[in-house]
Amino acid sequence: MNSAQIWRPVAARAASLLLRYPDDEVLAALPIIRAALGALPGAVATPLRKATAHHESTAPADLRAAYVQLFDFRRRCCLHLSYYTCGDTRRRGEALVGFAAAYKAAGLEVVDGELPDFLPALLDLAATDDAGWRLLHDNRVGLDLLTESLDSAGSGYRYAAEAVQAMLPAARPADRAATVHLARTGPPVEQVGLEPYGRVDTTGGRR
Repeated sequence: MNSAQIWRPVAARAASLLLRYPDDEVLAALPIIRAALGALPGAVATPLRKATAHHESTAPADLRAAYVQLFDFRRRCCLHLSYYTCGDTRRRGEALVGFAAAYKAAGLEVVDGELPDFLPALLDLAATDDAGWRLLHDNRVGLDLLTESLDSAGSGYRYAAEAVQAMLPAARPADRAATVHLARTGPPVEQVGLEPYGRVDTTGGRR
């Protein structure tokens, strides 16, 4: 087992918690997350440490209100990665089927109420199966645009997203170009074709 196989599951789980709605379970895990960071590479540990500090230094009520405002009402801060490249189109439904198949192949199920492209859920998948890393890599454009949007908003959640970027190979030139294009145009729009998942919440959503 190489060193990446040891630390990446820990980092993925930490990032997953730090990108979820900050309920009591997430807040109770903060000391555990902080204690685990010392075993991670600096490029990953540093942003996760900043994300943890952001949670710890913000009153829970303020933290929760900010999360709702950010992820429920800002389309460019959507935590569902396929939304960035597929928007509300038939392609989105097809993409979600592919995500769901990866969980099934890994013997896992998405938590009830979550879509399979929800970034924290993908990180939980990555913590246990390589399929999660493949999906994160394949959806790098959405991750990069999310990170840029969080940075523009001055949000402490940007640090957790930056840590996920640091866990992946460097973005390819084509990915960077696609991110720039999407930042200018936004996702495609077509309010049909999302079966079998029904109407999809494209605004991030509390979990």
